[in-house]
Amino acid sequence: MTEIDIEQENKAIAKEYKELLRISYQTLTEDDKKLIRKAFDVAVDAHKDQRRKSGEAYIFHPIAVAKIVASEIGLGATSIAAALMHDVVEDTPITVEDIEKMFNPKVAQIVEGLTKIAQVQKDMNVSMQAENFRKMLLTLNDDVRVILIKLADRLHNMQTMESMVDYKQTKIASETLYIYAPLAHRLGLYNIKTQLEDLGLKYTEPQVYNDIVSKVKETKEEQDEYIKTISDVLKESLNAEDIDYVIKGRPKSIYSIRRKMKAQNVSYDEVYDKFALRIVYKCNPQEEKFIAWKIYSIVTDHYRPSPSRLRDWISSPKSTGYEALHITVMGPKGRWVEVQVRSERMDEIAEKGYAAHYKYKQGATEESGLDVWLNLLKEALENQETNAVDFVEDFKMNLYSKEIFVFTPKGEIKSLPKGATSLDFAFSIHSAVGVHTRGTRVNGKLVPLNHELKSGDQVEIITSPNQKPTSHWLDYVTTSRAKNKIKNVLNENTKKIAEDGKELLTRKLRHLKITVNETIINELVIFFKLKTSLDLFYRVGIGSIENSQLKEYAALKSNSIMNFFKNKIKRTPSQQPEIHKEELSNNYDMLVFGVDQDKLDYKLSTCCNPIPGDEVFGFVTINEGIKVHKKDCPNAISMQSNYAYRIIQAKWIDSSQQEFKAILDITGMDSLGLTNELTKVISSNMHVNIQSISLSSEAGIFKGQVAVIVQNNTILKRLTDNIKKIDGIDKVTRVYKN
Repeated sequence: MTEIDIEQENKAIAKEYKELLRISYQTLTEDDKKLIRKAFDVAVDAHKDQRRKSGEAYIFHPIAVAKIVASEIGLGATSIAAALMHDVVEDTPITVEDIEKMFNPKVAQIVEGLTKIAQVQKDMNVSMQAENFRKMLLTLNDDVRVILIKLADRLHNMQTMESMVDYKQTKIASETLYIYAPLAHRLGLYNIKTQLEDLGLKYTEPQVYNDIVSKVKETKEEQDEYIKTISDVLKESLNAEDIDYVIKGRPKSIYSIRRKMKAQNVSYDEVYDKFALRIVYKCNPQEEKFIAWKIYSIVTDHYRPSPSRLRDWISSPKSTGYEALHITVMGPKGRWVEVQVRSERMDEIAEKGYAAHYKYKQGATEESGLDVWLNLLKEALENQETNAVDFVEDFKMNLYSKEIFVFTPKGEIKSLPKGATSLDFAFSIHSAVGVHTRGTRVNGKLVPLNHELKSGDQVEIITSPNQKPTSHWLDYVTTSRAKNKIKNVLNENTKKIAEDGKELLTRKLRHLKITVNETIINELVIFFKLKTSLDLFYRVGIGSIENSQLKEYAALKSNSIMNFFKNKIKRTPSQQPEIHKEELSNNYDMLVFGVDQDKLDYKLSTCCNPIPGDEVFGFVTINEGIKVHKKDCPNAISMQSNYAYRIIQAKWIDSSQQEFKAILDITGMDSLGLTNELTKVISSNMHVNIQSISLSSEAGIFKGQVAVIVQNNTILKRLTDNIKKIDGIDKVTRVYKN
């Protein structure tokens, strides 16, 4: 690098630093600025010889993370300083003790928490990211700012992944969608969540992402004009009422458009609510709710609302702290448009989440929904028996479920996930109440413990000191809090048997010349198809795992699990000619795996039913060899995030012809001879074999499902296109059976 390049780079670094101070969401005192300057100087010096894969000076990364922390999350000087130094302990000789001496214990504690997350070691038999996630959440006990800075770090890494190799991009993007985006959502950081989701889609499904981006650009001018038409109408009425407001047009995120396309099985053009209007108003705290409903009245005076799609999160805020009115109205040209109504305070909490929430909470005594959630999370983390992957799945399940609001006998309101039961409610009050629940009354009537609650229900819990949970209770609850508490009580006896089982297992393995350690235990858990080490020790303790089974494990121990699978599933080698992309014909009918294009035994997964021509990957299972999934399989993100080491590259090549089943859903307007025309196109014109056909007609609407046998994806696409050309046919979609 030349001197002039270094000079330019130093100017750019100085410019970024000034920008960091300028965009801070908090008001920075002189002492704050001195703290940030000192942290900046330490980070610049520590990283002076380091560069990122892109070639730029490493210091640009911590500055960028600090900018996200300062402006998008809205944290103060302590967090900005910690963000600037978040990689210093991990990547340079500086220690946590050094930082404590130079700064203060709080900055050192946050940097230490970030360093611990970065240092989690990858274990072959444990999902790195799920365990990493649990350890990250454990830092809540120290300071939630560790997680907030980690989210900023992940966002900047996602924004600068271009120079990484493809497989690393896919893995990092998958774990971002699997873990970090949901966490940002749960902490109320909606801007960051949206960016993480869009970037995650960009690297997991690049073609889909680019298609949607290009279509959004093509229709931008038309959409801007449409939003302006609605805004102009509303502005006139809002101004007449002397409301102090701004109107923003907000396009839906790329990821949310993709999610709608998949959920509704429609094309981009068929997704109608691709944008929303947001009305943000100024007011004093006493008038906040009154003005929101006044704006609602103005909006619905001009545009007809959909009553079923009104969301009142002002009267009952989400547990993330989110407050707003969401009104879906029928706009011009027969299009549904979502209008979001928020005060400036609500808007800040929606954008900045945790930080803004606490800015406005100062002096308040009532525990907020976010505080409750953080306390529940800490409690769940204390349950060490929970498998890390199960923990993440439980977290995500409770995160994404819709909320209901129920009342205690005294009229206090409680939030629960949709689908929660009266026994879930008991555990939400207190674990001691849940454990001793004898019965429940809903709206004054005695109901079973598994009675599903609805919003507005009033619930009374009847307890008895002699009541104890049974294993059936696990079927009566849906929330992870209740399940964990029930399991803990049931496990008290199990633990005693497991302790004896652990000693017995150690002795038995010693006879087989195997020394027990964490890796061996994890391998045995997988070998016996169990979930946790406690399950393993318990089964040894009750004698359900026999010596012969342990000997079988010992025999396989000489090979790694992956080698074992490869030896087990590899076919007799055959000469495989080198295949180039341009030589591939439309007849993709044989799968090969890895860079060497090995022919291995495999099964096609039933969750996404891939057929030749689909983009796919192989997943090495514990008991069923290689399972082949589509790259956009609903389970792909979870597998790539949690078990990247089991993913095998796979692609279709042209070989001997095989046949595959595909199911098509067909809808349209019924007409005479439509059935004959349909079967003629499939069988006579395209010579495709129909395995089964089911057709029905009601009130002029034609519905049908046809199972056809095709040789590859190209033929299926051509068949679909030809069916769409039949007069009266409205839609043809491929069905993926679970």
